[in-house]
Amino acid sequence: MITQEQVDRILRLNGNGLPLVSLYVPADPPQGTGRRTFSTRVASLLDRIRPLAEDGSADRAARLSLREDIARIGKSIEEEPQRPAAVAVFSCSGNDIYEEVWLPRRTRERIVVDVDPYVRPLLGVLDEYYRTCAVVVDKGIGEVWEHYLDQVRELKVIRDRVLRKHDYADEYAEYHVRNKADELSKKHYRRLVGELKQLFGHGGYDLLAVGGVTHEVPVFVDFLPRELKDRLVSTFAIDREGATPADIREKVQELVSEHAHEEQRQLVGEILEAKATRRPAAVGLDETLWAASLAAVRTLAVDDDAVVPGVVCDRDGLLARSGKTCPLCGEPLREVPDVVGELTETVIDEGGEVRHIEVPTELRSEQAGALLRFALPPQPTAGS
Repeated sequence: MITQEQVDRILRLNGNGLPLVSLYVPADPPQGTGRRTFSTRVASLLDRIRPLAEDGSADRAARLSLREDIARIGKSIEEEPQRPAAVAVFSCSGNDIYEEVWLPRRTRERIVVDVDPYVRPLLGVLDEYYRTCAVVVDKGIGEVWEHYLDQVRELKVIRDRVLRKHDYADEYAEYHVRNKADELSKKHYRRLVGELKQLFGHGGYDLLAVGGVTHEVPVFVDFLPRELKDRLVSTFAIDREGATPADIREKVQELVSEHAHEEQRQLVGEILEAKATRRPAAVGLDETLWAASLAAVRTLAVDDDAVVPGVVCDRDGLLARSGKTCPLCGEPLREVPDVVGELTETVIDEGGEVRHIEVPTELRSEQAGALLRFALPPQPTAGS
């Protein structure tokens, strides 16, 4: 499971004068030849940087660090149980740096050596997944959970004093005890809100979900300040004492999925409206491929099940469904089994956003669409 702490740690990495290796490798299913194919990819990528480790003109400490990186990465990934859909590794042995994360979607294979980590593919993949903070409130106890990539982990438990039940001697005593209980509840809620404000203030969470017994949840929600209410995706009923982490995961996952699907519908509607009103937008796979070829895509919406063979120009980055030669440079086009995958990776590389559309929309038959940075020039005819 990828944690925010790990992402933050990777973003802060620096070679401090030594080379830092960033490696991305798509992972195939472990059945059949998947393991061999994966190992071959890793070895091939590491071979690309071996000359740097043997370059006599380079600093000796840099060469030694790179040699250790190559050996460590090859050994570590070879021994790692295979999981879909891609692995990212960041290594600088000279500074005792090694981070390995498994990503939920495939990325283009690549290896980069620089003083800073190459993180754009990592952030591009993770940008599609909401990091949700879930709080479960119940009788002076607040449990704070993190939900990310379909998993949950408990962050902290906040306990405050509550009054025990009493047999009231008269109405005044009952009134006094209830007032005291209300004050303790308010104090607990304020403390819990303070903890949430700190968590969201650090920028680590996208959404907030609130659960608990039905009579306490709305009372606590009323205590939320505007900045937290704006992040509130929904509430859910749950018995804290009997709930397991799996129960909380299921409740929060349902809310997050509903929110994501609604945002997907809104994005598709925005693309179609932009196209209808002649604002920069692309609708349909061919037009979207052309837009990505020009680095024009600001936000890409692609059907989650779309897999289409196509062609790529390795010289100028042209993407198309078919053709033999590039209409821009005349070079031969390379056939690829899934040009939609190439499309998403190209958009990420150019700093655009990618959204996979899981729900049925008007875009499903079109397979892809996008909001653009600028209007497209006429599309050239692909070489035959």
